[in-house]
Amino acid sequence: MTIDSSKTYKFATLAVHAGSPHDPTTGAVIPAISLSTTFAQSGAAVPVGEYEYSRSANPNRDGFEKAIAALEGGKHGLAFSSGSAATALILQSLAQGSHAISIGDVYGGTHRYFSRVAVTHGVETTFTNSIKDELESLIRPETSLVWIESPSNPTLSVTDIAHVANIIKQANLSRADKPIFLVVDNTFLSPYVQNPLAHGADIVVHSVTKYINGHSDVVMGVAVTSSDELHDRLRFLQNAVGAVPSPFDSWLAHRGCKTLHLRAKTASNNAQRVAEALVVSDKVIAVNYPGLKTHPNYDVVQRQHRDSLGGGMVSFRVKGGAEAANKFCQSTKVFVLAESLGGIESLCEVPAAMTHAGISKEQRELSGVYDDLVRLSVGIEDEEDIVQDVLQALEQI
Repeated sequence: MTIDSSKTYKFATLAVHAGSPHDPTTGAVIPAISLSTTFAQSGAAVPVGEYEYSRSANPNRDGFEKAIAALEGGKHGLAFSSGSAATALILQSLAQGSHAISIGDVYGGTHRYFSRVAVTHGVETTFTNSIKDELESLIRPETSLVWIESPSNPTLSVTDIAHVANIIKQANLSRADKPIFLVVDNTFLSPYVQNPLAHGADIVVHSVTKYINGHSDVVMGVAVTSSDELHDRLRFLQNAVGAVPSPFDSWLAHRGCKTLHLRAKTASNNAQRVAEALVVSDKVIAVNYPGLKTHPNYDVVQRQHRDSLGGGMVSFRVKGGAEAANKFCQSTKVFVLAESLGGIESLCEVPAAMTHAGISKEQRELSGVYDDLVRLSVGIEDEEDIVQDVLQALEQI
């Protein structure tokens, strides 16, 4: 059967069924992997079915895009070969001479693209570490885009999406010919914990590599929007640029998102326990975790996050500087010292030396990314084992 599109289903039901109708010929309840690059036509430019060429569209990519659009509460999904490709394509959609505004505490790869690539095709970016207070004054006539991560990578700062969206909405009242659109990177939470479109975002992006796929075996990205105009613009570029995922990766990611609600909830609950253990450790200077009631924007977390969940990401500063941070990551038994995040396994890293090494120390520290900062991606292992691993590693520094 196919779920009734006229009904409103809850998250878990959509995760399992959206974009996954049973095969009408074989009855298979799991979609087959369509590896064909090209599809037969009954006449010139008259395809037998829906597809012509796999770069333009593919059954597995279509199914995944529909599933993520449903989970984010959006109308259109567009899948890409990586999260960075999704970022690049959105920036590529801006006209030369455009201006973008981004939070300063942003993923190192995103910062790199804004500051070293987008600028080469005439897009300038202003970074701010206080977007709530500074956004209105930073908007220029040529401003086309505002980019936020919430929570941010790696200091877990939380931005009030609705507040930012309202500032943009007010600004757009006087610039109907060139509206500003808001992009929210939702990678750190996944569609289960937060849905930015519901709070006023125009586009939500993810590195599918992380929570959506969830098994550390696919590199992919996705963008979701409810705007027909933005979708058409991005769909054209998706085909023209060709940064699309393979059918097999699309199939794997679609399979992964069917258990997203189970994994995201477990990782969030485990991360909450880890954060609470870190707070009381005398080896720790400060803990960044949205699920703590002491988080500066916990009131926003309660409005934006499902059940006030904090997500599976935690960062904290340790006493002893960079040496202690590195020693902690080398002393864990359950946590693996590696980049990336959002998989079933727990990972740890030192952002200043790894994911954010390409940003100058001065810029990093303005955003709170100090040499002694450790970032944890808390997995779905047993809660007690995870907490004990963190505590024993702290004892080694």
